Amino acid sequence: MFMEDGAGHVTRVRWISAALGVFAAILIVCFVDLAPDKPAVTRAAAVALLIGTLWLTEVLPLAVTSLLPLVLFPLLGIASGEQVAREYFQDVIFVFLGGFIVALAMQRWNLHQRVAMFILSSFGSSPGRLVLGFLVSTAALSMWISNTAAAMMMVTIALAVLRTADERLEREAARRTGVALMLAVAYGSTIGGIATLVGTPPNLVFVQMFRDRFPEAPPISFARWMMFACPIAAILLGCVWLLLVKCVMPRGQRDFISRETLTADYRRLGPTQFPEWAVMATFGAMVVLWITRNRLDLGGIQIFGWSLWFDKPKFITDGTVSIAMALLLFLVPVRKPIPTTVMNWETAARLPWHIVLLFGGGFALAKGIEQSGLSMWLGDQLQGFGVLPIVAFLLLICAGICFVSEFTSNTATTQLVLPILAAIAVRLEVNPLMLMLPATIACSWGFMMPVGTPPNAIVFGTGRVRITEMARVGLIVNLLAVAITVLAMMAWGRWVWGIDATTFPDWAR
Repeated sequence: MFMEDGAGHVTRVRWISAALGVFAAILIVCFVDLAPDKPAVTRAAAVALLIGTLWLTEVLPLAVTSLLPLVLFPLLGIASGEQVAREYFQDVIFVFLGGFIVALAMQRWNLHQRVAMFILSSFGSSPGRLVLGFLVSTAALSMWISNTAAAMMMVTIALAVLRTADERLEREAARRTGVALMLAVAYGSTIGGIATLVGTPPNLVFVQMFRDRFPEAPPISFARWMMFACPIAAILLGCVWLLLVKCVMPRGQRDFISRETLTADYRRLGPTQFPEWAVMATFGAMVVLWITRNRLDLGGIQIFGWSLWFDKPKFITDGTVSIAMALLLFLVPVRKPIPTTVMNWETAARLPWHIVLLFGGGFALAKGIEQSGLSMWLGDQLQGFGVLPIVAFLLLICAGICFVSEFTSNTATTQLVLPILAAIAVRLEVNPLMLMLPATIACSWGFMMPVGTPPNAIVFGTGRVRITEMARVGLIVNLLAVAITVLAMMAWGRWVWGIDATTFPDWAR
């Protein structure tokens, strides 16, 4: 944790940085002319600089900064207030809202704790298996609920396990075991989040921005995203497990907690109750409907899309499915312990509306950047990168984004870089997916610093991990994550997304 004077110093640096950003934005509007025939380009650049600075420094709440496009774009003649307002409730936001309501229902009936304890008790009690159990449990949860919620719940379980380690192991062995388990929770939360579209906000930001910028492109389906991202998550989880077991856990450590203890903890949760079964069934149906909504071509195998049963299948989106399943939970009655329904509004009111505003602000900013012509202007200025081999270009992009994300909001970073990458791809005549997909995943990587991700901050707050330990291990994981992401795009990513490296798609022109 920061000491008081350290925190004050950080706050002063942020306020000074924000003030410089505001001053630079004013100078751009008053004295710079990026495109003489298009004044909106310069004004949009000033707004992007202002909002980006405020997002990165966080001197204002992110949600408050996200409302600035509603004021600045109309005043500066970039877009009308009506156009900007429409961007704040895109379809993808309802995917997030519906999925989060189901996640809150899981938490209301402690289903997430039952799932985590079941996985832990199934893996066994040896030190290596215990680390693997925490990695897999946390990743599995964060695929469907927020990374922060998954980390909070798993940290509680990890601390209970570590109390036993403190009693039965030598001091240094117990400390290193604590570091390994806590980093397993932090890193498992982050890695699991990239595996599904609803796992982390940057994924949904990419889907909407790609749809807005390239409306004629094939849709980004839930199934195809999992086909691309799940192998990345699985490979990186395996690498992190080996790293934690071989380099962090003490060598030759004996079992300090029995499998019977873990099984007994699971049994203490009691038999599965009706509300838990109802949430599991709804959640399972939602995932199946997401995956099978569109026709899926797996080489020689084709999976029929259920939306084709309807007159207008394109009218049905992942947001339709998400809200339908969420509404169902408000209708299923529960008689015990008191008459209620599986989901109620008191629980649903805990929805993170600040994230919804952050989504909307990012979409509005991207719309202004595109509509003003700023995105194409930026693409023209960055055409020089076209001389690099695509692998080197991707490594440069993903590494830069990864390390920037150590100090900034992952969602805000995604919203700033994707419109620029889309414009660069068009100017270089590279399939936009080649740049935008790896960059989106890289926005979620932030394993070094406590401020890199909320799970990192939660784990660091337990006092079980030193900042030097997190930074040392996190640097290696960052490098592995960037390399795996780029290699995945070059290997199976082209097949999953139907990318022909020699052809620029018509939908991107």
